[in-house]
Amino acid sequence: MKASILGLFVSQGGVPKLPVDNLYIDSSGCFGDKQNDLKHHGGEDKAVCLIQNHIIRDLQNKGHPISPGSTGENILIGGSSIGDITIGTILKFNELEIQITQDAPPCRTISKSFTDGEFKLISHKKYHQFTRWYARVLKPGTVSNNEEYELIN
Repeated sequence: MKASILGLFVSQGGVPKLPVDNLYIDSSGCFGDKQNDLKHHGGEDKAVCLIQNHIIRDLQNKGHPISPGSTGENILIGGSSIGDITIGTILKFNELEIQITQDAPPCRTISKSFTDGEFKLISHKKYHQFTRWYARVLKPGTVSNNEEYELIN
């Protein structure tokens, strides 16, 4: 599988985030996306949230009702393996360039995506690398579904 964007998602607050074809992202965040809890979400170091498709597929295969956008991610990526992304990793898209700043700790808000509300299944502390990631914007730009990206560690 090529390393590409498999989905882009925004909401006016809360989850699930809904799919869009294109998304403009700058240091203030994703255009058209809002967070209900600005204490824990948003800001320059948390401008965008992403998750790897392997994580969603693995959880779906185990019977969890998770789906793209349901855990609050803005970008769903494919073509990379668990462990390929760490703090400091840079993702280069056609226009956009982002750098991973931290894992995105899960909270109860996303519990409907998991059997028995087990939202901690994507906790980096409990399951190293099996998580969502926050990133800061190094170069603003628009991304599109199926757009390829490059990982730089």
